[in-house]
Amino acid sequence: MAKWTMVFQFNLLLVIFLVIRFSEASGHNMFGMFRSTNDKQEGNSSIWAILVAGSKGYDNYRHQADVCHAYQILTKGGLKDENIIVFMYDDIANNPSNPRPGVIINNPKGSDVYAGVPKDYTGKSVTAANLYAVLLGNKTAVKGGSGKVVASNHNDKIFIYYSDHGGAGLLGMPNMPFVYATDLINVLKIMHARNTYDEMVIYIEACQGGSIFQGLLPEDLNIYVTTASNSIEDSWATYCADTKPPSPPEFDTCLGDLYSISWMEDSESEDLRHETLEQQYLKVKKRTYNNNSYQGSHVMEFGTLRINNETVSVYQGSTPRNFSVNPGPSFSSVGVVDQRNADLYSMWQKYKKSTEESQKKELLKKINEIKSYRVRTFETYCGSLTQYGMKHSRTFANICNNGVTKKAMDKAIKETCSSHKMGKWDPKIIGYSA
Repeated sequence: MAKWTMVFQFNLLLVIFLVIRFSEASGHNMFGMFRSTNDKQEGNSSIWAILVAGSKGYDNYRHQADVCHAYQILTKGGLKDENIIVFMYDDIANNPSNPRPGVIINNPKGSDVYAGVPKDYTGKSVTAANLYAVLLGNKTAVKGGSGKVVASNHNDKIFIYYSDHGGAGLLGMPNMPFVYATDLINVLKIMHARNTYDEMVIYIEACQGGSIFQGLLPEDLNIYVTTASNSIEDSWATYCADTKPPSPPEFDTCLGDLYSISWMEDSESEDLRHETLEQQYLKVKKRTYNNNSYQGSHVMEFGTLRINNETVSVYQGSTPRNFSVNPGPSFSSVGVVDQRNADLYSMWQKYKKSTEESQKKELLKKINEIKSYRVRTFETYCGSLTQYGMKHSRTFANICNNGVTKKAMDKAIKETCSSHKMGKWDPKIIGYSA
């Protein structure tokens, strides 16, 4: 019996030796079979990515810079353009105000992130309706753009990244209407019911980002979400003219957002085949909190939390090209600007740099116009809801929740705003947010 045991052990060792030699010769890692099943990409599975910049205008430079940067990270990770769908207004790179024509940067010392970015949905085609159609794979519902939609199956992973302004239960878009929490959650539920994905990860850069998912996103949809802020606070822009570190001297706008540059700079400095989503979340949370200062926000997580045990590479790519030896981002305090005030900040920087008296007068007029419009009308919802007005959207929900009737609200609004001239904020001109 002992003899046969020794023969069996010898044969087993021989088989293992041969398997290892074959593995080395073929370039495969035999130990990959022992990975967590959650981390294992099936042979016929793919990663799909949807990147959304929800703003327009040079003052919102950072949102499109964020999205372009995310695209570069994903392509370095091995994702193909056919599996990446980009929504961006595309009015920044060649904007007359851009000191580097045709170039977009997301870091003061960063390289161009605009080159090669696919223009799937730009200009008037950057809409909530098109976003929903793309997520649902509904080509016939898409209006304008490349027509590219998510064509995933039940084995596929999906990564969604959104960057813009937000409010209580809403995310901005450059064309009305906005993305509302209930609509987005319904789309995600439909995707799950149709079995169009295996698991999904969503990163949201927006003020009050937590309000989109808190109490609304079921935990059994196989969707893991992190947001730049909780349901009641603002998120922060960074790499601005007067912040530390500052943007290059020729720029008068912010280059990035704190939460966004935190996850992307981490993705560029770590081997994503070994870093888990939870590890990235904790690092981004620490950096975005800005050393417990008032100029920071609370990064939140929602949904199917067990997914955060998977490696980041499962959603952002797994080739060695997405790993560099660059040192990781610093966790010391960084200078930031409130997202709500970033447009005014940009105008004020232009005003300070301007040497032409006529231009300074025009800029000062615009600054005062925006400030007065905020004070006089937003609290009463007179005129279209802009990026600052989103801040007060929770007030409308509170009014409804306290039993105030639509008739009473209409009467109060009419009495308060009847004499106010909305000018360019007239919803008949720029559209309604809902």
